[in-house]
Amino acid sequence: MSKKSKKEQKKLRTPIVSVLGHVDHGKTTLLDKIRKSRVTAKEAGGITQHIGATEIPVEVIKEICGDLWKSNVKIPGLLFIDTPGHKAFTNLRKRGGALADLAILIVDINEGFKDQTEEAISILKTFKTPFVVAANKIDRIPGWQKYENQPFIRSFAKQDDIVKSRLENKIYELIAKLYEHGFNAERFDRIKDFTRTVAIVPISAITGEGIPELLMLLVGLAQKYLEDNLKLHVEGKAKGTILEVKEEKGLGITCDVILYDGTLRVGDTIVIAGKDDVIVTKIRGILKPRPAKEMRVESKFKGVKEVTAAAGIKIVAPNLENVVAGSEFEAVESEEDIKKFRERIRKEYEEITIKTDEEGVVLKTDTLGSLEAIINELRENNIPIKKAEVGDIDKRDVVEASANRDELNRIIIGFNVKTLPGVREEAEKYEVKLFIDSVIYSLIDKVTEWREKLKLERERQKVESLIMPAKIKLLKNYVFRRCKPAIIGVKILAGELKKDVKLIKSDGTVVGTVKSMKKENDFVNVANEGDELAVAIEGAYVGRNIEGDEVLYVDIPERHIRVIKNELYESLSEEAKKAFDEFLKIKQKSGFKKSYNF
Repeated sequence: MSKKSKKEQKKLRTPIVSVLGHVDHGKTTLLDKIRKSRVTAKEAGGITQHIGATEIPVEVIKEICGDLWKSNVKIPGLLFIDTPGHKAFTNLRKRGGALADLAILIVDINEGFKDQTEEAISILKTFKTPFVVAANKIDRIPGWQKYENQPFIRSFAKQDDIVKSRLENKIYELIAKLYEHGFNAERFDRIKDFTRTVAIVPISAITGEGIPELLMLLVGLAQKYLEDNLKLHVEGKAKGTILEVKEEKGLGITCDVILYDGTLRVGDTIVIAGKDDVIVTKIRGILKPRPAKEMRVESKFKGVKEVTAAAGIKIVAPNLENVVAGSEFEAVESEEDIKKFRERIRKEYEEITIKTDEEGVVLKTDTLGSLEAIINELRENNIPIKKAEVGDIDKRDVVEASANRDELNRIIIGFNVKTLPGVREEAEKYEVKLFIDSVIYSLIDKVTEWREKLKLERERQKVESLIMPAKIKLLKNYVFRRCKPAIIGVKILAGELKKDVKLIKSDGTVVGTVKSMKKENDFVNVANEGDELAVAIEGAYVGRNIEGDEVLYVDIPERHIRVIKNELYESLSEEAKKAFDEFLKIKQKSGFKKSYNF
C-alpha cells in the first residue's frame, strides 16, 4: 500500500454496519462466521438479547474476500452492530439503526419476510439507512451442494439447474416483497447503479458461501457513497452510546460503549445520562477488544490512550454506578457543554417517559433499552405497570408489588437481573409472584400465560359459586317421603340444579330448599339438563304446599341475575335461556319488579 493510501485510510473512520432481521434468521451466526467465534451458542435461548459490537479490521476482510479484494480500499475496517431480533426490541434496534452508516437485512431465503423483517425495513426507512439484503440459508435449499467459504457466484455455477431454478424463484419472491415496500431490488451481480437498487446477496452463514461478496459489497458501498460522511466525524467531540454497565474484577464499574463520533482520549471529561441526573466524570482507561472479537464475550482487552470512531470499547471512569445502559455520552470542555447536554437528554427522556399506573406489576430490567422494550410488550398485552426501573430486584419492590389489591398484579417481572438477599423469602411471605428470565419472549409468555390461567380459574370459581337457572318437573309417582324433608323424584327440564338453592312455583311461591340429591346410588352436588334423580327438599310438604307434579324453578338472587344477564346468558343452552326468561317473568308478576331492577 502506498504512503498516500495509508494517509487517506487514517482520515476515514470505521463505518458502522447494523445487522437486522427476524429472530433466528442468522444475524449472530453470520458474524460468528466472519470473526470465527461461537457467540450464538452463548446467547440465552440462542437469541441476541442486547446490542453487541465487533470491529472487523480490513486485514480480516481482505483474507475472507481472497481474490475478490480491490487494492484501493481506504477504510480501516467495519464495525458490526448485532441487534436483537425479537419484536420487543424495536427501540433498541432503532438506536442501532440510528447509529448505522449501512445495514445488512438478513432474511432466511426459505422462510422469506417475517414480522421483524417488516419492522426492520420500517426502521431502515425511518433513518434512511442504505442497506443490502443477505438472503441466508442457501445451504438448506433442496439439492444444494456446499462449497465452504466460496464466493456465491462460483458456488452457484456448480449447482444443478433445478437447484439454480429453486434459488432464483426464492430471490424473485424477495424482490417482490421489497417492491411492496417501495424498493427496487435485484441480485447483487446484476446491478449497475447501487444508489437506485437494493442488492440481494445469497449467502450461507453456516458454510460461508456468499460472505466474500457480502463483505466486498459493504466495503465498496461505504467507500464509494459514504466517504464524505466518514471523513466528517474523525475529529471533534467524542460521542457514543452506553451498551452495558457492569463490574469488572480489578477495574470496578465499567461501561461497554459504541463510540460513533470523534476521538476519545484518556483524561477526557465526559457527561453521561444517569438515573436521576447527568453524570460528569473523567476517563481513566480505554480498553479495546482484540480484532474480530465480539465485545459482549471478550475476555482479553488491550489498554489504549485514544480511540477514533467508530469503535466498540470499554471505558473505565469514576462514578459510573448510576449510569443507565442505553443512554448517551459526550466529551465536554465547559459548563455550557454540560448544560446543553442535560437539556437535550431531558427532552429525549420526556419522549420515552415511563407512565406508570396506580395499580400494576413491578418491572426491573438490566438496561434502559430492555426496559422500554418490555414496557411496550406489557402495554400491548394490557398489563398495567406500577413501577418500572433499571436495576436488581430488592425488598422494596416486593413491598410495592404486595400493595396491589388485585392478585393479577402482585408480581415482579425481572429481565436479566438478580434478586438481592432476602427477596425470595419476602416474596413468599407476601404472596408476590416472581418472573425472572434472560429471554424476553419467554419472559412475556410466562407472565401472560400465568395471568390468563389465573383469570380462567377465577371465572371457573365465579361460575361454580353462581346460582344458575334451572327448571324441574316433580314426579308424583316417586314420592319417597312427604316432609322433613320431602324426598321426591324429579326430572331436570333445563339448566342445572345445585344443592342449597331455593325452589319456587310458577306463581312465585317459595317451596323450600334443596338439601341433597341422589342419582342412582350416589349423592351429587349438581344435576344437569335431562337428569332424573331423587331430591330432598327442606320446607316442602307433599299434599300441603306441593302436590308432587308441579314444575318448579330455581330462585336466583338479584346479584346472580345481573351476572347471568350481562356475562353468561349467551353461554346457556337454549332450554336454560327459556327457563331463565320464564323465571324473570315470574318475578315480575310476583311484584318483585323494583328489587330486581326490571
